[in-house]
Amino acid sequence: MQRSMLLFALFSSLYFSGMAQSVKTPAPSPPQFVRQDFGLSNIELSYSRPGVKGRTVFGDLVPYGKVWRTGANQATTLTFGDDVIIGDTKVPAGKYGLLTIPAQDEWTFIITRQLDVTSPAAYKQDQDVLRVKASPHELPFALETFTILFADVTSNSCNLQIIWDKTAVSLPIRTDIDTRIMAQIDNALNKDNRPYYTAAVYYLDNGKDLNKALEWFDKAIAQDPKAFYAVYQKARCQAKLGKKQEAITTAKKSIELSKQANNADYVALNEKLIASLQ
Repeated sequence: MQRSMLLFALFSSLYFSGMAQSVKTPAPSPPQFVRQDFGLSNIELSYSRPGVKGRTVFGDLVPYGKVWRTGANQATTLTFGDDVIIGDTKVPAGKYGLLTIPAQDEWTFIITRQLDVTSPAAYKQDQDVLRVKASPHELPFALETFTILFADVTSNSCNLQIIWDKTAVSLPIRTDIDTRIMAQIDNALNKDNRPYYTAAVYYLDNGKDLNKALEWFDKAIAQDPKAFYAVYQKARCQAKLGKKQEAITTAKKSIELSKQANNADYVALNEKLIASLQ
């Protein structure tokens, strides 16, 4: 009888243990992975997202003046596909830890070689790549879930923003793409299959030599006379050079080509350009 009872107890223990192991529940601070195209490559961010859950966050749950993993659970990391510039420091492409030291009036962002810092005790200052100060500001609303995102993204700059509860703070990140793109253009234009259109648009949108851009637009259109988008960009270039009547004539030509291609978007763009010149 005792042996039967022991076997039953053992079986019950194993059964309910197996049942418990098969139950999956949501993570209290779910991880998030963000990949942002940036410059000529991308930035990858990995972090966990705690919630306010009725608590006082900064100054209590997250103490002022102490190194914070900038999230929960796992260490927060950033991977730069290309070299970037943060503050006055050039950061080579690679994977780094992101830490912060929150304070009421001023935060410190830390980019570190350490990839496993989950508590202040694990932090080693001699592994810092850089430190940058930033001023937090109070939001007119409260955000329940801790969030890191990339905002104000341009071709060569973005802001990494931390937002939680009623606090937001930003870390500006830059990258030098102009030197590399100009080198690519110089190299590509010495080959047979020359990317005149791409080079001309880059010159047009980045304040380069507009007369050279206009020359390249003409060559791009000669390669493909039905390229309504290239004709539109040529009209933009003429407008920036102050050649209003020529720009209007070119835009009208682009409208004709856009209609032939059934592209209403470029018809509208050209009409808007013409209206701005009259």
